[in-house]
Amino acid sequence: MTWQDVHARNDIIETVLTRAAANPADPMLFADLPDVDRLFGGLSGVLLALQHRWNVHYEAKLDRVAEDWADPRALWAELAAEQPALRAVLDAWKVPAARRKLHPVAA
Repeated sequence: MTWQDVHARNDIIETVLTRAAANPADPMLFADLPDVDRLFGGLSGVLLALQHRWNVHYEAKLDRVAEDWADPRALWAELAAEQPALRAVLDAWKVPAARRKLHPVAA
């Protein structure tokens, strides 16, 4: 993958998140994205990239659990508030691994 491809992938992710701010469940959310098949292998690849983004950000927040005994559920909610479009896309498009892997257990 070239740097141009990396930048193109990032542009697609940002386009999806910008569109999702208006309506994350919009059936046209992923329409007319340039080179999505080549860069992501299709819609499932875009969703996996979004899931990966969530996981990386949440895992970074989880570092605070060890440092200051932060509640993982509070950190999840904090990240959802910081990145509402990302969380909304994952929920609206039912990306189960994003919830299953790192979703905190309810008390």
